[in-house]
Amino acid sequence: MKLSNTRALGILAISWISSGAIGVAQAAALVKIDGSSTVFPITEAVAEDFQKAKRGAVNVTVGISGTGGGFKKFCRGQIDIANASRPILKKEMDECKASGVQYVEMPVAFDALTVVINPRNDWSKNITVEELKKIWEPAAQGKITRWNQVNASWPDEAFKLYGPGSDSGTFDYFTEAVVGKAKSSRGDFTASEDDNVLVQGVASDKNGLGFFGFAYYIENQKKLKAVGVDGGKGPVLPSMKTVEDGSYQPLSRPIFIYVNIKSADKPEVREFIEFYMKNAISLVKEVKFFSLPPQVYTTNLEHLSQKKTGTVFNGQPEVGLQIEEVLKRETSQ
Repeated sequence: MKLSNTRALGILAISWISSGAIGVAQAAALVKIDGSSTVFPITEAVAEDFQKAKRGAVNVTVGISGTGGGFKKFCRGQIDIANASRPILKKEMDECKASGVQYVEMPVAFDALTVVINPRNDWSKNITVEELKKIWEPAAQGKITRWNQVNASWPDEAFKLYGPGSDSGTFDYFTEAVVGKAKSSRGDFTASEDDNVLVQGVASDKNGLGFFGFAYYIENQKKLKAVGVDGGKGPVLPSMKTVEDGSYQPLSRPIFIYVNIKSADKPEVREFIEFYMKNAISLVKEVKFFSLPPQVYTTNLEHLSQKKTGTVFNGQPEVGLQIEEVLKRETSQ
């Protein structure tokens, strides 16, 4: 998601001031973050405000290599923090263990994974999970290519699909929730780790259909249309209300950051995390995500202070979690 011009200029200014200061005084400390493009807007907003508060004394870099790409770097000890749009998986836990990387898991927000169409599409305003499966399952590749093959009342026109790449946690979650197995998907769609590419694809194609995080939809809602998803109890559109009351299922999900416990010994990383958790509620809302109860952010800091490492999700994909369940798991750890 593109940040506002003010935020973007702020980041450039901070980077310029910080780089100039290196020649005059001691080099700025560095916090390295990478991973989910969905979590990126939250962490980038925190990074900007934190760098302003530190007046150039700390630089924060935030990459978007996808959740899977971020965990690869994280488990090799190459970054301090991983942004993740799903919990860490067993294979990633094993990779971290093999390289001696321990981590604190911190949920930072809830997201509504949003199915979008072009505004000129006037036939598929609502879609069932079964219809989504019929479109996206591996068996559909090369066979299910037209709208009327999915629903007989839809037009005899070819659709064009857009979705996150295979390193994306959003791709993992969507395929688990819709197809029934993470990463199980047809391959003949336009894939990108940059959600803005997906936005532009659907916005420019009457027959386009895609999916990504709610914040990207909100920023681009003048050129996209959200689809009501029917998980068995009628179609529901993503919104603050439907995420909080648990009715937007199965595409509501918690999103996270993971902190390398050794990195947290560095003052700049610990200060960044403290700043993140103390300002999360306002900044999460600013970038159009759904904030968690205050107790979650307090618990995150307690876990960091007590060095409570590991995950409460056991390395397995899960769908359909509600905010209360995440709170219960994290606070009982």
